[in-house]
Parts: sequence; C-alpha cells; structure tokens
Amino acid sequence: MALLVGGSTVSLVVNSLPMATAGRGVGASVSADIAIYGGTSAGVAAAMQARRMGKSVVIVEPGHHLGGMTSGGLGQTDVGDRAAIGGISREFYAAALEHYVRTYGGDSQQVKDSHDGFRFEPHVAEGVFRSWVPEEGIAVYFGEYLAGVDVSGRRITAFRCESGLTVSARVFIDATYEGDLMAAAGVSYTVGREAAAKYRERYNGVQFGQPHHNFRTPVDPYVIGGDPSSGLLPGISTADPGRQGDRDTRVQAYNFRMCLTNVPENRISFPKPDGYDPMRYELLARYIRSGVFDCLNNTVPMPNGKTDTNNHGGFSTDNIGMSYDYPEGDRATRERIIEEHRTYQIGLMWFLCNDERVPSEIRGKVSQWGLCRDEFVDSDGWPHQMYIRESRRMVSDYVVTEHNCMGRKGVDDSVGLASYGMDSHNTQRIVRDGRALNEGDVEIGVPQPYGIPYRSIVPRRGECGNLLVPVCLSASHIAYGSVRMEPVFMVLGQSAATAAALAIDAGVSVQAVDVARLQRRLVADGQILEWDPALGGGTRAPMIDPKSLPGIVLDDADAEPTGEWLASTIAQNRRVGTGYVHDGNTGKGDKTLVFRPRVERSGRYRVILIAPPNENRATNAPISVQVGGREVLARRVDLRDAASDGFVAIGEVELPAGTTSTIVLGNADTNGYVVADGLQLLEAE
Repeated sequence: MALLVGGSTVSLVVNSLPMATAGRGVGASVSADIAIYGGTSAGVAAAMQARRMGKSVVIVEPGHHLGGMTSGGLGQTDVGDRAAIGGISREFYAAALEHYVRTYGGDSQQVKDSHDGFRFEPHVAEGVFRSWVPEEGIAVYFGEYLAGVDVSGRRITAFRCESGLTVSARVFIDATYEGDLMAAAGVSYTVGREAAAKYRERYNGVQFGQPHHNFRTPVDPYVIGGDPSSGLLPGISTADPGRQGDRDTRVQAYNFRMCLTNVPENRISFPKPDGYDPMRYELLARYIRSGVFDCLNNTVPMPNGKTDTNNHGGFSTDNIGMSYDYPEGDRATRERIIEEHRTYQIGLMWFLCNDERVPSEIRGKVSQWGLCRDEFVDSDGWPHQMYIRESRRMVSDYVVTEHNCMGRKGVDDSVGLASYGMDSHNTQRIVRDGRALNEGDVEIGVPQPYGIPYRSIVPRRGECGNLLVPVCLSASHIAYGSVRMEPVFMVLGQSAATAAALAIDAGVSVQAVDVARLQRRLVADGQILEWDPALGGGTRAPMIDPKSLPGIVLDDADAEPTGEWLASTIAQNRRVGTGYVHDGNTGKGDKTLVFRPRVERSGRYRVILIAPPNENRATNAPISVQVGGREVLARRVDLRDAASDGFVAIGEVELPAGTTSTIVLGNADTNGYVVADGLQLLEAE
C-alpha cells in the first residue's frame, strides 16, 4: 500500500487520515534522489528536509503508520531541555500545540494539558506527520519489508522489498529503530552492552545497585514459596547474570506505551488475551501482597482524558528479558516477539482488573481505565508501534559515549543536541539471596545539552559511502540511552537529509561532506548545534571545574569505590564536575571511597571533603587519612551542615613530598546518605 502524494489522488480515509493505494506487481520499482527506509519521526523529518533541499524523496515503511513511537503512544515527550530542540523537530511540537489551540481554543483545558505541544494524543501526532506529506510532495510506501540490498563499489544502488518492489536512489537513510538497511549494507554495528572498561565508562555493561524500578520488598521467586527445587516463576532468568560492568549481548526491556482513558463513552475494557497465563503474574501478585502496588504509577495525563502509561516499579509493563532476539531476528521472529509483548501487557491489565489474587480495591481502580475507542482504531485501541528502546547500534569512526553526555568530551562537528539523561531500562530479572531482583536500570541526569557529531550518523570511512543512520547511530549502550529520544531522532533525521543533499550536490560520499557548510545550512534552517546556557535551564546546579579550584583536587570519579555507589546530579547547590556519588543509604559498612592524592611539596595540608549538603545526609560519616600505611587522622563528619557550602573540613596533616596518601570515606554505622563530590588538599597557612 502506498501513499503517493504530488501526483496521485488521496482518496481512502483511515482513522480520519488520508491514505491512497497504488498497484504494483513483482518487479515494480521506484527511484528518487534520497530513499528513506523507515517512516519513524526521524524518517518523516528527513523526508521533509530532503524536499526543502530540492531533492526527490521516498519513504518506505514496513508498517502502516507514520511517526513511529511519536504517534505510537509516546505522548509525553522525553525531552530533557526543550530549548535544545530546533528545526523540524520544533516545528512538530508547535504543530501539535496549534492543533489544540485551533480545535479547542487558546484557553482550553486541552491546550493546558498539551504542555506547549509536548504532550499529545497519538492520532494528533500522526495527523501532523500525514499533513506534512502532501504539503511537501513526499511519496510513502507502506507495508514494505526489506528483503535485500544491492551494493556496488561500497555504495548502495538499491534495496529490494519482499513484495518485489525495488527502490533505487543516490543516497539512502536508515530511519528504522532496528537498523535493518544499515546491517544489510554491511555496515559495522553492535548489539547489547559494551563492557564499562571499553570506553572507560561507569554506567555501561551489567549494572547492579541502581535504585530505580526494582522490588522494594523481598519477593519469593520460586514456584513453591521457599522451595528452590520447585523452579523459578515465569520471567526470571536462570542464566549467569554477569558481574558489574561486564559486556553482554542482552537488550533492555521493551513495552508498549498505552494510551488509556477513564471516560466511559470512549473506554474499551481490557480483554483477556489468547494465551493468557495466570502464572506469568504470580510474582506481581506476591509483590502486591507484600504491600507494594506501584506498577501503574507512571501514568501521565494527556489531553481529552487520556494517558501515556509507561513502565514503573519492580514488575510493570516492561517485558524484561524478552527482547534479546529482536534486533537480529527475521520478520517471523520479530512478529512473534511483538505478539508475546502484546499478550503479556494486555494480560497484565486483565490480571489487575479481574484476578482474585489482586485486592478488590485495586481491581476496582484499574477497571476504571481502558483503551481508547478513538485511538489506534485499526488495532482495537492497541498501539501500532512497540517501544523498541534499543536495537542495533552502528559502530563508526566516532562513538558517542558517557563522556559526551556528561560534558567531559566535546565535538566540533555537531549536527544537533541531546539533553535527556542516560536512561536504560532493566535488562534481566534474576534471583539473588532468595529474592527477585531486576538488573540493568540506569537513570543518570546529564548536566546540560551536548552535541552529537556528524561522524556518529555516517558509517566508517571505507564502508558504505551513501548511507546515513540518524536513529541507530554510533553510540555506546549507555550514551544511546540519552540520545534515543524522539525529538533528537527528528533533529538527526533533518541533519541526515541535509547532508545527503549536500553529498549529492558535491558528488562526494557522505563521509566527505563539508561539515562547516553542513552546519551553516542547519543553523539557517533552525537547528541548534551548540548549547548556550542562556537558552534554557541547563544544569540544575552550577558546575565547578576541578581545575579552577586551588590546591590538589580529585573529583569523585577519581576515587576507587568498593560496594555500589550511585551517581547523581540533582543537588541544588553547586558541585564539582558533572555530578557526585552517594551510598543510597544502604549496605552500611560495605562501601568505601578511596582517594589517593599525591603531593610534590612537603608541608602541612588541610584535608577537605567536597560533599553537597542536604538534610538527608549522614551526620557521622567516617573518614580517615593514611600516610605510608599509618593512620594519621580519623574522624566522623557532618554532611548535613549547609554552612560548609559543600566543603567539609576534615583536619590538617603533615605530608612529605613525593608521597601518595590514602584517604578513605566509609559508610559504616552512618545515620543517613554518605555522599562525595571530590576531595581537596590545601597547603595550610
């Protein structure tokens, strides 16, 4: 099925949106300057920009809708700093707001609920995308699955679809969440989590110890409670989970972002799905019996009495451990996984509404909600797009890492900004110490928007010379968790199409595009490539460059940790570097941070712990200073004292030249959070 605009008549109406059909037999072909595989938000933005650059363009989409997750239920935009969004991406959110103003009036509740257009109903989002297609003269082919790629001289000449359709172009853009065109063209990519050591990152690889979306109470994981020989409940892995920071090929959890309503005339009750297995939810039933029901706590109101409902807590809509085979799976494998996720999630809602293991009060509250009759009408109210948070990731000449996200490393070929925190959902559910435990969730804020380099959206030099990849771009697992937001995908889609047009005009490979010229055109078209703190909120607290402080200064990142220390950036007062660490107020006696400052001149030094104060901090944090294996100072310090301004005086010690002292911060027997932002040594006056 194709939507052919700028030449064909738009006639068929589906979900109040125009769609047209076009006949084609086996061997049919289409040609354009730029061919885009994937009708995601990035794909539409790329097509828009291609037309504005004067190029013919075609979108080939495996499904039957435009917009990907933006029109697939993700109505609450994961945005970070709105001021970092420019170009066509910004146009989209302005168009969503304009729809509510035009339809309901500027003072309406719908406009208020839209939060300046960054919250919207799914059909409104798709309506914006579809309205753009005829305006720009873009051809869209729906229901076309990639079958193969023709490559000559390290360039794609055409790709073929299962229907027999052949698509040829001068430059290609892979705008899918899966990176299928990229992979078929032989471009280097990876799946899963790199080892933390690979790029010297803290939050990559296997990650235990993060506090979010885990079980808050002990929950027995065995089929027969307390009996390991009875086996594990469904959804719990028996595989070796790996150690902290290890590489693996596991993929973070997927789900569907449900659009729900409690408006009776628009509500569809949750059905009992075929293949429903009540034991699939026994772990949740036990969790609820333990006193915790939080799995629907991430339900955000949208206009017209609707929601964007996402995962929350230890057991929720994320189908943990069931996404591993999706990235490399064939069509049949992926369709099976999608159906399994659908069955799991609809089954979860049916369970909460109907199963007698759920207290009647909870059943009654959940039953007030249902799917929307006026959303996703061709799939009975269920979203058409599964939330594929991460699949393949290209490995190019530049890999975006945690160091870019945290502001420790910049780029000079920026083609857009990202600003959302590093966000990975749970990757596996295991058993530890006789209780269920989720692993993999990481939520670390970034200090301010940062640039995404052009090198990360094009293949390595020497690989494919006419392909751009704005979605499955070159980034480490944890950095991708910050980049992978729909506004950024649209930004990068526009940048990719601009580069494609410039490559065509210059007769060069995408790797050889004049970046300075590219950046000038992007800025002229409203893209934001460099962050100016005057544009928006930026970091929540002023950052201090460790090099700007007097004396010898070590950041918390320079310390050697034992036990699980958690990173944060939410302190409201100033901080050294991009963040600080804390002990989570857990594991008392099991956690230490060891600083090893080296002095080059003998003398008496003041030892200062840098720790942002707060009323939840420990007043008795133990710290000791050792020189030459001998303890020369030991005391407990008050980390709540706001008068310290975050610079807590420990005491003075004599330090000989050319020696490295050992300063240990612990959490044994402490009465609150133990935090550290760094350490400072000052020569005493």
